[in-house]
Amino acid sequence: MKISRREFTIQALGAGAALGLGNGIRALAAPSGFGAQVLRIPDTVFVEFEDATERAARSGTSWGVKDAVVETLPGSSSLRIRLQAPSSAVRRVRLVWNAVSPAGARILNDHWERGYGDLSWQPVDEKRILPWYTVVFDGKQASGFGVRTQPAALCSWRIAPKEIHLVCDVRSGQNGVRLGQRTLDVATVVALGGSRRDSPFLVTKRLCQLLCGSPLLPDHSVYGSNDWYFNYGKNSREQTLRDAAIIAELTVGIANRPYSVIDGGWQETGGAGGGPWDRPAAKFGDMADLARKLRDIGVRPGIWLRLLETKESLPATWFRAPSTTLLDPSVPEVLDLLKRVVHRTVNEWGYDLIKHDYSSADIFGRWGFQMGEAMYGSKAPSFQDRSRTTAEIVLDFYRAVRAGARQAVIIGCNTLSHLAAGLVELQRTGDDTSGREWARTRKMGVNTLAFRMPQHKAFYDADSDCVPITDKAPWRLTRQWLDAVSRSGTPLFVSLQADLVTGEAREALRTALRHASQPQPAGEPLDWLDTLTPRRWRFGKETVVYDWEA
Repeated sequence: MKISRREFTIQALGAGAALGLGNGIRALAAPSGFGAQVLRIPDTVFVEFEDATERAARSGTSWGVKDAVVETLPGSSSLRIRLQAPSSAVRRVRLVWNAVSPAGARILNDHWERGYGDLSWQPVDEKRILPWYTVVFDGKQASGFGVRTQPAALCSWRIAPKEIHLVCDVRSGQNGVRLGQRTLDVATVVALGGSRRDSPFLVTKRLCQLLCGSPLLPDHSVYGSNDWYFNYGKNSREQTLRDAAIIAELTVGIANRPYSVIDGGWQETGGAGGGPWDRPAAKFGDMADLARKLRDIGVRPGIWLRLLETKESLPATWFRAPSTTLLDPSVPEVLDLLKRVVHRTVNEWGYDLIKHDYSSADIFGRWGFQMGEAMYGSKAPSFQDRSRTTAEIVLDFYRAVRAGARQAVIIGCNTLSHLAAGLVELQRTGDDTSGREWARTRKMGVNTLAFRMPQHKAFYDADSDCVPITDKAPWRLTRQWLDAVSRSGTPLFVSLQADLVTGEAREALRTALRHASQPQPAGEPLDWLDTLTPRRWRFGKETVVYDWEA
C-alpha cells in the first residue's frame, strides 16, 4: 500500500525522535561572528539544586559539582549539552561564555509560546529573557544562535555587555528533576553568521531553518473562517452553517477548499471549557452530523479543543493535585485518553482540523508574557512523574495529540513554539487579535505577522491570528490587515459579521481568500528594525506601505 510523503512523515515522527533524527540539519560551513562564541566550551557552568546554586568544576568537556555532571560536547557546528545527576534533584543548568557584545548591538527577542505585541529589536539588556534563540545585529552584520527545536529543557538566553548566558530549565513542574541513572540530552546549541550583504531578516529566517530540521508543513494552503472574534463563544449550529455558506460562496471555483473552524462554545462547558469532550452544548447537537453538513456546503470542518482541563469524573491520580480539573500529562493514562479524544473528533466525528488551546496556561498557571524566568504561577500544580522534565512531558503530550490527529491538520494555540515545531502544521504565533478593539489587532496581529515571519515554513505555517470583520473594527484598517495577511503567504482566517459581507467588503474578502488559497511568497517587513508594527512590506516583487493608525 502506498502512503503519501506527509503520512510517512507523521508515522516517522516517533521513530525519528527515538533515533535522534527529529532535529537533523543539513551540513553548513563553520559559523562566524558573535554568535559563534556559543559553540565553544563555556567559560563557567552553574548547577542549581533544590537548596542552592553551585559552580561546577571543569574537567575537559565535563563539569562536575556534587553528583551532577554537565557535559558540553562541541562538534563542527554545534554544542551538545547533557546532564547526569543520579541522586540530586536539579532545577537549572546555566552556561556562561565570556563574550563582549558588539558596540551598538540590537537584540531580537521572542517569547516562550506566542508573541504579545512586544517582539522587537532592543539594545543589550542582561535582564531581558530571550527564549529559545536570538539574533544580534551591530548595524552592519547579523548573527544568531539558539537551541534546536524539541529540546529536553526550557532554554533561554541572556546577553550582557561582556557575557552570554544560556539557562536550561530542567525542572519537572516547579520541582527539580530526578533523573536517577538516566542521562538527559538537555539541548543542542547551533549558531549562524550572516555576511554584510545579508539582511537581519534573512539571517533570522536561515537561523530558524537551522534550528528545525524537520518541520511538519501542510500539503496545501490553509485558510478559511473562525467564529471566535464575532461571537466570543456565543456561537451555534445555525450560525456555523450560515458562516460556512458565506465562505463557500466567496471561494466558488477554488479547488483547495477553505476551513470552517468552530471555536470554543460548541461544548457544554462553555467558551473556554474543556472536557467532557463528547458532550456538545444543546445549541449544537450532533457534532458528527454538523461536520457532514459543513462538508456538504463545501468547506472543511475544523474544531477547537481544550485538552488539559476537564470536569469529568476521572481517577484522582489523573489530575495534578490539588487540582481536580487540570489533567496531568505526565500520566500515561491521561495521554491515552487525550489521544482517544482527538482520534474520535477526527475519525468518528469527521473534523479535518484540530485547534488545541490553553495547554501552556494550564501547565504553567501563567500566560507567556507573565512567565519570566520563574515560569510557573505560585499555585501551578506539580507533575506526578518527577523523573522527566517539563519539556519532555510537554513534548509527549504534543506527540499524543499528533498521534490521535493522524492525517488532520493541527493548529497549536498557546503551545510552546519551540516544542510544537515538527508536531503541528500551524502555530498561532501571537496573542488574540480583536473584533472589538482595532488597537489590539494592530498591537498583536501586525507585530506577530512581522516578527514571527522568519519561523514561517521553517517551524510550521505561522498563523498570526484572525482578521475580524465586525462593526467595531474600522473597515479602512481591517481592509489593510486583511490584505497584508492574504499576501504574506501565511494562513488566513476571517471572523465574519454576516451582515457586513456586502459590497466592497465582500469583494475584498473574495480576493483575499483567493490569494490565501494558494502559495504566496513569504512577506518581509522592511522596517522591523525600527518599529513594533512595521508599515513597509515586501510581497514578492511588490512593496506595499500600510497605515495602521486609527
